[in-house]
Amino acid sequence: MKKMLLSATAALLMFSCQKDNNTTDEFTTQATNSTSTFRGCASHEVLEAQLKADPTLATRMDEIEKFTTNAIQAGRLVNGKVEIPVVFNVLYRTTAENISLSQLQSQIDVLNKDFNAANSDYNTANNPYSSVRANVGISFVLDQVIRKSTTKSSWGTRDAMKKTKQGGLDPTSPTTKLNFWVCTIGGGILGYAQFPGGSSATDGVVCDSKYVGVTSNSGSSYPYNLGRTATHEVGHWMNLRHIWGDATCGSDLVADTPVHNTANYGVPPVGHRSTCTGTPLEMYMNYMDYTDDRGMYMFSLGQKSRMDAIFVSGGARYSFGQ
Repeated sequence: MKKMLLSATAALLMFSCQKDNNTTDEFTTQATNSTSTFRGCASHEVLEAQLKADPTLATRMDEIEKFTTNAIQAGRLVNGKVEIPVVFNVLYRTTAENISLSQLQSQIDVLNKDFNAANSDYNTANNPYSSVRANVGISFVLDQVIRKSTTKSSWGTRDAMKKTKQGGLDPTSPTTKLNFWVCTIGGGILGYAQFPGGSSATDGVVCDSKYVGVTSNSGSSYPYNLGRTATHEVGHWMNLRHIWGDATCGSDLVADTPVHNTANYGVPPVGHRSTCTGTPLEMYMNYMDYTDDRGMYMFSLGQKSRMDAIFVSGGARYSFGQ
């Protein structure tokens, strides 16, 4: 297990130094026009761009990290009664992109199961980390669906979908509601989220319409057809990092997750180990890895503590707990 020795600012600077190119994707994907071979999340890449655009963001995030550490140590965590209203902002060019209300509700259902340890695969056998599995205890409710027809074939990761002036939809009450944009992102990216501390004008998560909710195992969304893209992105929105720390053997700032040398893809075999010092068993079944939807099914107790901390008095998302 790792110790949390880095401040948020120091960690982000370390992560950014690992990049050796100017690509706009957070990691390499193999993509066709309709689907992605590997999971693509652009949250860290978007964060790096926001840090460059706003010199004060690093300071705000560092303060959030200090507050989180203190809240965890003091035991000042929420009572598990937080309910998050979700506003779906659906931007569609085709009928297929204008996904149905039932499909959106299936995504809410997945979030509720995954964040409350009610998912059917929570008790998967041979999980070496069953002792630190967590019931986060945060629930979600569908608050509103806003739809808008567009001529755009893809939106990218520069937040254009979040801005009415750029053809998208401005967020609705972003300090009290989770805004969830559904659109075609492009570039092999399944989704991305904004971490706590960013501007309320762009706060929320974005998921490609192909990967929202539960779809058939034989459809084009497979193997990302079980709604876990949103679980992953909402984890970012609640201050969780990728489990490998976006750097070789990096830190995700959580004490009970093992050090990973890089992201995992597909469904690794039981007993898969990291190449980092000590070759620890990897927590590839964690929602914050890049495994297929069918291969991820847990948050850890340490991750729960990080998420809880943002909802206590003085926390970055305290307004959602009121």
